[in-house]
Amino acid sequence: MYAHHQRLASEEVQELRREGGRYLKELREARGLSQRQLANLVGAEYYTFISQLETGRGRIPPDRYGAWAQALHVEVRPFVKTLMRFYDPLTHEILFGTGTEG
Repeated sequence: MYAHHQRLASEEVQELRREGGRYLKELREARGLSQRQLANLVGAEYYTFISQLETGRGRIPPDRYGAWAQALHVEVRPFVKTLMRFYDPLTHEILFGTGTEG
């Protein structure tokens, strides 16, 4: 069974997740949403899930990308491309190269 999709060191993975969390927080704050409001918009049962993501502990489930993009008023493809840089950097690099654009 395929258990660990990252070949990066654990510290690198955690730093990428924290960067991803900062990205999500910036988008949320730019929309003027509280964590609780965003949780309601994306269908999260608990607003603490938003806090966990914003601090790099977890990731948005892929089946919820569209709801998040809609709630944050961003286009889904660039949003997912940016998330992939944080969540799956190896695949992102293969698909898009090593640039930092979103």
